[in-house]
Amino acid sequence: MKRFLLLAALLVGSNFTFAQQKSLFNGKNLDGWKVYGTEKWYVENGTLVCESGPDKEYGYLATDQSFKDFELTVTFKQEADGNSGVFFHSSIEGTKITGWQAEVAPAGSHTGGIYESYGRGWLIKPAPEKEQYLKQGDWNTMKVIVKGDNVTTILNGHEMITLKDDKIGAATGQIALQIHSGGGIKVRWKEISVKELGTKN
Repeated sequence: MKRFLLLAALLVGSNFTFAQQKSLFNGKNLDGWKVYGTEKWYVENGTLVCESGPDKEYGYLATDQSFKDFELTVTFKQEADGNSGVFFHSSIEGTKITGWQAEVAPAGSHTGGIYESYGRGWLIKPAPEKEQYLKQGDWNTMKVIVKGDNVTTILNGHEMITLKDDKIGAATGQIALQIHSGGGIKVRWKEISVKELGTKN
């Protein structure tokens, strides 16, 4: 008991903050999000669906809020071509997005890797033996942890990549889900939540 009280006292006096996981998707509508482009975003049976439309172009669904340091958790299922992704520290004009993407893609196409859009391209891909952790056609849970210059992605409990990049650490911006161009894409999302990380000023 004394150890617990001592630890509590130390933490209260420290600069740590205790953020709670905040849901970004209410299971009913797109409140808190903005659609970019003409592709389809809708809620069906409590899940968020992204689906290619007639234009077969890029599409994005982005948070109204910007995030700096965070732990993001998303659960997704690829019902058709699953070429999608989760952007962070991003900004969007029309359907041109700048920022970094944690890849969501069909088997063998680097889910959990980090790609810089309109920048340096692929920064890191998961090792080939980690491709097995994607459950094609079933629900997957991915965590994207961004803290300063450091990024980690975890897919179904398996660490996919770790990356240190000062350009990422210098940025901030929206979180956004992607529909890739080309048509034929359909991905379901649920349990989208974020926990902001940081210290008191």
